Amino acid sequence: MKKYTVDNHRESLLPDGKNWKMVWADEFDGTELDSSKWQYRLHIMGTRHNTWVDNAAQLDGKGNLVFSLIEKDGHFYSSQLQTGENYMDRPGKKFERYTWPIAKISKPLFMHKKGYFECCCRLQQKKGWWSAFWLQSPIQGSTLNPAFSGVEIDIMESFSPGEVMHNIHWNGCGEDWQSAGSGKRYVENIEDYHRFGVEWSDSGYTFYIDGVESWHTDGPVSDTDQFILISTECMGYRKKEQIPDKELFNAVGDFFSVDYIRVFEEV
Repeated sequence: MKKYTVDNHRESLLPDGKNWKMVWADEFDGTELDSSKWQYRLHIMGTRHNTWVDNAAQLDGKGNLVFSLIEKDGHFYSSQLQTGENYMDRPGKKFERYTWPIAKISKPLFMHKKGYFECCCRLQQKKGWWSAFWLQSPIQGSTLNPAFSGVEIDIMESFSPGEVMHNIHWNGCGEDWQSAGSGKRYVENIEDYHRFGVEWSDSGYTFYIDGVESWHTDGPVSDTDQFILISTECMGYRKKEQIPDKELFNAVGDFFSVDYIRVFEEV
């Protein structure tokens, strides 16, 4: 792997055999989240998600973005950040007799097509909540042509301490939904920072953990610009009963920390 260095931050590990140029990054320096790069994700499929909040992801002043787990009155809350938005997420406008299902389309802060997307992070250490680094299209699921409407690319999902997965999803979340995945992968020394990346090219998606290839799938390959998400979520709240996972009560004080997110394109 090729190394790309940034002062006061861990170096990137880029796939060999190509010349790379960085086109976007957030090193999370300073004390305030850059609102020109990120917005909070608060809705899913037109519904306000009660436990996604806009105050559980903050810069620590030491070059890290830290996601915290918040407990209040027996319920738990965390944050999700994104550089764009899927058109189905925010609720539409309500009229006297009906609801227009699609809200006003928002302008993305950053999107990119193909290249190498990398995140360096320290995973959460406790069960009950999960973290993810992923890519999404504003119109993913709107057609049966994933090259046109996009593919959800889950570069890293961690549902249990030290355990990660890579997944892709296409054709939305309805009856046409399709997916492929790596199965479980594991990282050693879970208290350390690890690098998770994907090379998105015409020949598919190649996923890496700490510079070592972890999984490849031929696609389908998205041929449209997609935005970045870095997120956490508390388990139990996608169920109708809205009962928090019992493991959450032992996870208070845990955190998910991000050193950097960088995007490279081939020169």
